[in-house]
Amino acid sequence: MATERDPLIANATNLTQDHRPLGPRDISRSTRYGILFGLWSATFLSSLNTTLVATLLPSISSDFNKSHEASWLGTSYLLAVCTFTPLYGRLCNIMGRRGANQLAVCIAALGTLLCGFSNSMGMLIAARFLSGMGGGGILTTCTITTSDMYSMRSRGLAQGVQSVFNGLGMGLGGPIGGFISDRFGWRWAFLIQMPLFVLSLVLTTYNLRYVTPGKGKSTKDVLKRIDYGGSVALLLSVGSCLVFLSMKYNEDLPWSNQWVYVPLALVGIFSVVFILVELLVAPEPIMAPFLLKQKVPVLVGANNFLVAFCNFSVMYFFPMWFQTVALTSASTAGLHLMPNSVCMSTGSLFAGWMMHRTGKYKLINLIFGFFPFIGITLITLMREDSGPLQMWLSIIPLGFGNAIVFQTNLVALLAHLPEGSMAVGTGFGQLFRGIGQVGGVAISSALFQYKLDSELRSRIHGDGAAEIVSRIRHSTTLVGGLPPDLQRAARESYAISLRAVFMLAACSTLLAYLVRLPIPEKNLDSQEKEIDTQPKSISSEAESGALPPANSHHAVDNEGNGEARPLLSNRERRFSTL
Repeated sequence: MATERDPLIANATNLTQDHRPLGPRDISRSTRYGILFGLWSATFLSSLNTTLVATLLPSISSDFNKSHEASWLGTSYLLAVCTFTPLYGRLCNIMGRRGANQLAVCIAALGTLLCGFSNSMGMLIAARFLSGMGGGGILTTCTITTSDMYSMRSRGLAQGVQSVFNGLGMGLGGPIGGFISDRFGWRWAFLIQMPLFVLSLVLTTYNLRYVTPGKGKSTKDVLKRIDYGGSVALLLSVGSCLVFLSMKYNEDLPWSNQWVYVPLALVGIFSVVFILVELLVAPEPIMAPFLLKQKVPVLVGANNFLVAFCNFSVMYFFPMWFQTVALTSASTAGLHLMPNSVCMSTGSLFAGWMMHRTGKYKLINLIFGFFPFIGITLITLMREDSGPLQMWLSIIPLGFGNAIVFQTNLVALLAHLPEGSMAVGTGFGQLFRGIGQVGGVAISSALFQYKLDSELRSRIHGDGAAEIVSRIRHSTTLVGGLPPDLQRAARESYAISLRAVFMLAACSTLLAYLVRLPIPEKNLDSQEKEIDTQPKSISSEAESGALPPANSHHAVDNEGNGEARPLLSNRERRFSTL
């Protein structure tokens, strides 16, 4: 018999439970695919922009007549990726997955749009930097969101598919840029990306609505918890290093020049500032100090740096070998990178499939992780008269092996971290990968220019030799039109200088192999840390006093809604973390 205490709707409790926000493992398959397509289309664009400008440089330089500044179009993008990528690991916890991803996509889209409308080289370099601020965040937020939706054992396969889009973007950046530039002008290579950015935003806005255990968002809370000091110190430190390497080895300025010794001093100063800010000041540092006290994150970070260093050293200088030594066209030289991109995608899928099937990662890492060293050795041994098989296929072991290394190490890192540290750990790994990318381009470029200048001066003598050496160093297209004696000297000098770069890359990948040997195996089946599928009950129990808000985490949707109830103040949290 009904009483006054009975609810008017008999199934009110069940109805409330049915309307609870879904967790990342509870969403429908169509919603998951909509999220993934939105994320991966943005991943493709981010990777595309990494290599896009390589074939646009001649057109851009002729428009602005600033060829000596053209190299900054690549390094400014990588500098921004390196500096701001780890920040998005924190923003995923502060703003929610959707808010952090859409912030990254909007910044990348704005930077790309400004690239298309730039009216000076300075504006274009600044726009490329802005685009990199978002591009690095896209990769981090996509990795974190994909990891949310899959179990530990299935993450490798899902991340492998994401890496297919990453590899396609990097592989197609040069050819697509050259094709569009030749037919429509270099500006359209940037402007034509806008529809895909819009599609990504629409898909994530409509589908990315699941909730995760996270921290509440308010504008004031977001602004207070961002690590401004660490980001600025890292930016100035890496940027000063790039200026030093460029001025000393690209511009040939003496050590006594202020543009050489001042940036070098600033590198040391801002590196120390960055470390002090991360340890003592930042409430939520971009390079979480507690990860530096754990073996696996440190080993994965070091490996990421060395592997990225190797990849970008080869990617930026491998096509140059065909232009200056084999004397092929620029388009043919760029096509020699395609096998690398295809094998990166294949290797990522293979690694994901193997981890999904076996639940293990260490054995395939040990076996296939040695492939990059074999590939680099084959590249180093290339000669002018080498056969087409060596010229086209030498790079295949490099792309295939490094893709497997990145995939298995990401899963190893996530397997050794608690679920609540997944976002921070992903950003931590991406930080070292970004530094390796910048270092691979900058340090290899400095070594190449130093070696090339030395080799050319030892072979070219007589009146006007200094001017001829300078012209050959700064224009790869000039080599094919030189007189026979000068052309032979230039081709031999380029061959020796590029071989030095490839040997540096070989040392890097071999050291990376040794660094990751101590990473322990962990059965992925035993590492299932289920994300709470009904997180709303957490905050309701916490509010009633039955359950304390542990670590100040509670259910937060991907718009960042929810009230934050931190258990500790910022300073108390910081010292407990240390």
